[in-house]
Amino acid sequence: MRVVIQRISKAAVTVDLQQVASVGMGMLILLGIEHNDKEEDADWLCSKISKLRIFNDSEGVMNLSIGEVNGQLLIVSQFTLHASTRKGNRPSYVRSARPDKAIPLYEYFIKKMEIESSVVPACGVFGADMKVELINDGPVTILMDSASRE
Repeated sequence: MRVVIQRISKAAVTVDLQQVASVGMGMLILLGIEHNDKEEDADWLCSKISKLRIFNDSEGVMNLSIGEVNGQLLIVSQFTLHASTRKGNRPSYVRSARPDKAIPLYEYFIKKMEIESSVVPACGVFGADMKVELINDGPVTILMDSASRE
């Protein structure tokens, strides 16, 4: 699993001109699921993300986690995170999990993130053509991959 984590002031997801989710200060998590990912990958990522100290303390130092700042979470599925650009100019998505595997892992990730962070996540719509608006705070953007545990 790969995630792009963005510290945000606010974010929203729109599908077919209807806003389906919006959050204030917190994190936007773009989640890509690969065909060989397992629940253990979600467990590791959710544990790390929930403890990630990317929010400023009273001294202006990134020293606080999402729970410590009462932040919000927005989780959006994004199969393109596993794009391969090795050959040619059209990305290949063959490593991305098919929906029959990805949807259960996406739902598991959402539940696990809620348990680990004590924050009920807002979510995009799996497989939909989504428009994501955000104000990246900082900007702070972090990439994590469960395969490399970094």
